[in-house]
Amino acid sequence: MGRQVAQAVAAESDFQLVGLCDLREIPADHVEAFAPDAALGTHLAGVIAESSPNIMVDFTDAAAGSPNILTAIDAGVSPVVGTTGFALEAIDEIDARARAAGIGAFIAPNFALGAVMLMRLCETAAPFFEHVEIIELHHDKKIDAPSGTAYQTACGIVDARGRPAAHVPTEKFTLEGVRGGDHEGVKVHSVRLPGLVAHQEVIFGDLGQTLTIRHDSTSRESFMPGVVLAIRKVRSLTGLVVGLDRLLFT
Repeated sequence: MGRQVAQAVAAESDFQLVGLCDLREIPADHVEAFAPDAALGTHLAGVIAESSPNIMVDFTDAAAGSPNILTAIDAGVSPVVGTTGFALEAIDEIDARARAAGIGAFIAPNFALGAVMLMRLCETAAPFFEHVEIIELHHDKKIDAPSGTAYQTACGIVDARGRPAAHVPTEKFTLEGVRGGDHEGVKVHSVRLPGLVAHQEVIFGDLGQTLTIRHDSTSRESFMPGVVLAIRKVRSLTGLVVGLDRLLFT
């Protein structure tokens, strides 16, 4: 994702890619074709100090993401973040620090525009179906489950219904856990396999009918238009905004 984001940023004529940071040293010849003048390093604060960016894009994990975000905010740099799994306390701290610094910050569980449309369509359908289950499928290197997108989808469905989804009891389990996780009646199932990128299927059911809404990201390129959109808008935000729908529909 880091390489994909770097190339997408460099391809925009009104953006300048000024710095790149990774846990491992980045060979200059790996980026000279699209960012020959970018500062390179393994220490985020040092790269920020050397390159003086306006915006930082972070795709790491929740453990690294929170200190990275706060490092950027303390330097007056607006973070655009594709990491999920933050604790509520971390979200609150990021928002407070961004507001105190007078800058915007942005986190999205999913940057694919189609995934955001899926969530919006699910919220539209939710009040009309009593039963719903979510199946999310990701590559085998994804460290958290369920995905942030699946969890946000489940939350959005329950909020749109104004009540939990209907519970379907299972009398006998041959294997524990096969009915998936449960968020207020919305069952969530996680699949992790090599060959997948990011996929989600939401199945609504009622008497005599089902409604299936599905989105597939077959390449990480699918996330880049959303990343570019967030980069363009983050400096106009105040405090922390979570979710690409907040940029698309408000």
